[in-house]
Amino acid sequence: MSKAVSRRQRPLWMLAPGGVLMVLVILVPLAVALLVSTLDLNQYTLRQWTDAPNIWLDNYREAWTETALPHAIWVTVGYAVIVTIAAVPLGLAAALATQQRFPGRALVRSAFLIPYVLPAFVVGTVWRTILQPNGPAGNLLGADYLWLNGPRSYWALVLVQIWTSWPLLYLLALSGLQGIPDDVHEAAALDGAGYRAKLTRIVLPQLRGVLGLGMVIEFLHTLNSFTLPYVLFGVPAPHDVEVLPVLTYVESFQNFKFGLSAAMAVLSLVLVAIPLSVYLRAVRLNRDED
Repeated sequence: MSKAVSRRQRPLWMLAPGGVLMVLVILVPLAVALLVSTLDLNQYTLRQWTDAPNIWLDNYREAWTETALPHAIWVTVGYAVIVTIAAVPLGLAAALATQQRFPGRALVRSAFLIPYVLPAFVVGTVWRTILQPNGPAGNLLGADYLWLNGPRSYWALVLVQIWTSWPLLYLLALSGLQGIPDDVHEAAALDGAGYRAKLTRIVLPQLRGVLGLGMVIEFLHTLNSFTLPYVLFGVPAPHDVEVLPVLTYVESFQNFKFGLSAAMAVLSLVLVAIPLSVYLRAVRLNRDED
């Protein structure tokens, strides 16, 4: 009897280290963030933060009504959607272009990964130099546009984020293409299917799950991007590129409103959970259909 019980409990014991790690790394910081978001915590009450006044949901109300949070959410979600939509065709086109063997393919594949493997601090510094007034971008276009301030700063952020993000979709699409059996391509060729027919009826349906996962990862990565906007525009950021992670940083480490910034962080978590839950729901429905 005891051997049977221990045999049934063995998978639980094997999952125990991961469960402990999840509690320590995810659940405990989340609980602390939820607690801090209900406190009037600032530079005066930080030393005795456990005794800070409990103001319940006032930080959430202040974040929504008295700060630039609604504008930051609008800017962040908008540019994340644009970057995600633009990165998909770029990554897919690059994967299709490097799928077949040709001389120098390994070098081309490595070059495609450069924007993704570079640290965000390096990317932000290089592009900040390029987009400076009288910089390489101005000399190339023959006009000294203000790319780092004003309305064009939004599109500068979108451009730089696309440049650094599309290789992720490229990697996922390339792995998906390599997972399509050769028999499928041979059968399509025997049936007389052209390139366009194979792309729309074979390749894209096979890559639907991979590209869907890539879009969710890309959207969440862009939504939580802090280093690139911070280095590219500095703080305080221009109004057109005041994204949510930078706004949370400003409220916490410049205005020293730690309770307010914790409330913003919790709202950011809710914002992240929405597309993730939609994707998981879609995956479950597809699995049930199969």
